[in-house]
Amino acid sequence: MEQTRLGRTDLLVSRICFGTWQFGGDWGEVDRDEALAAIRSAREAGINFFDTAQGYGFGMSEQILSEGLGDELRTHRADLVIATKGGLRPDGDDLLRDSSPGWLRQGVEESLGHLGVDHIDIYQVHWPDSDTPFEETAGALAELVREGKIRHVGVSNFSTAQMAELDRSISVETTQPPYHLFRRDFEHEELPWCREHEVGVLVYGPLAHGLLSGRFQPGDTLPDDDWRSGTDLFSGDAFERNLEVVARLEQIAEAHGHTVAQLAVAWTLARPGVHCAIVGARRPAHIEGTAAAAGAELSDGDMEEIDEVMAGAVTVGGPSPEM
Repeated sequence: MEQTRLGRTDLLVSRICFGTWQFGGDWGEVDRDEALAAIRSAREAGINFFDTAQGYGFGMSEQILSEGLGDELRTHRADLVIATKGGLRPDGDDLLRDSSPGWLRQGVEESLGHLGVDHIDIYQVHWPDSDTPFEETAGALAELVREGKIRHVGVSNFSTAQMAELDRSISVETTQPPYHLFRRDFEHEELPWCREHEVGVLVYGPLAHGLLSGRFQPGDTLPDDDWRSGTDLFSGDAFERNLEVVARLEQIAEAHGHTVAQLAVAWTLARPGVHCAIVGARRPAHIEGTAAAAGAELSDGDMEEIDEVMAGAVTVGGPSPEM
């Protein structure tokens, strides 16, 4: 699989990054055997970049990733790039943003233990925390870098202003925003800023959390334990209208010998400044199907045709996940 240098870091990563949010419980029941098989299929497809988070089940996702990568995570550690996130703290039934030095350090220590590694390649602040000064967050991250526990610092779900503010205290090397055909607000300010500052961009949700997978039909519903069941993206008139858009995208994809999922991922990778697309998979067939998108090429004409189809879509914005 094609690799790229991630922004101004020294990391060479596959353009498809395997995401593990689906293993933390937010997407419903986890079939552990299928999850492990999906991780191994990702490696067989040439993926060397894996993204997880403390907040994905508070250890559950990180432990599954560690088990799935198995001995390779210890014997060939340099061949793998592991990214995780911290800065979310459970408080009863609530989930609080907490990027205070104490909680970040605790999170790094716990993630190292769950992953079974001695360092994390990219540590990302999961969400901006308005109660903790960015200088304090930066100081804690810089200390963890000096100790060798994390190599590179990134953020997720940060605005341009927030990235710029944190960057004044510590180099922001990567960002992880939501970005897909139905959600393009990242293009307006954040993406140009990242290109100007050589920030590595790894986008999440390129399949619109499954809407662009080609597996949904009108009338489909999701179980209550799947976070998507509470979103406008998968219910009501917007869902039905966007399924019509997906059907038109499928026609474009088929004309190029691709699936609609491959087309959607290839579209994100074709955007200047986007280095990687994070693709999750619950079972091997899912990642085997989307991994091929790394090699798909779209012409300017293809991109214009896709834009014409998307003109009839119901777009989403605001906080992500879209709920």
